[in-house]
Amino acid sequence: MKALIFHLGADRYALPLGAVVRVLPLLQLKRLPQAPAAVAGLMDFHGTPVPVVELCVLAGLAPAPEQVDTRIVVVDYAAPDGGAHWLGLLAQQVRGVQEVAPAALRDSGVAAAPFLGQVASDAAGIVQLVELAQLLPQALRAALFPRPGGGA
Repeated sequence: MKALIFHLGADRYALPLGAVVRVLPLLQLKRLPQAPAAVAGLMDFHGTPVPVVELCVLAGLAPAPEQVDTRIVVVDYAAPDGGAHWLGLLAQQVRGVQEVAPAALRDSGVAAAPFLGQVASDAAGIVQLVELAQLLPQALRAALFPRPGGGA
């Protein structure tokens, strides 16, 4: 499986490439007053407003520093209710695409954040998959993608 490799803090993570719509350089985001802490802002993507979340904050870390290799990864996010949305992920140290052999993937053996999936080892160490379907807590999902009519 091809995956986009990036860091959260010192650790490497991977997103299945099939979910990635586009990788963009760090853009100026529209800040959203009183938005949840994990919301970095809002971007315009081909005329559509797309929320951008800070992956480090979702993982319980300090916000990622803005560096030359910080990127906005636009993904197809499928909400549990079946809704499909574009979602921007602010990711640091985006390293590019790498092959992650499905046979090399193993359960981590640790129940941590619900969006952390299986792990694989390679010459650079351990890389862990990010499970997009589990990425957003319910309250954040409701804030970013409110249902028509006001229901969450």
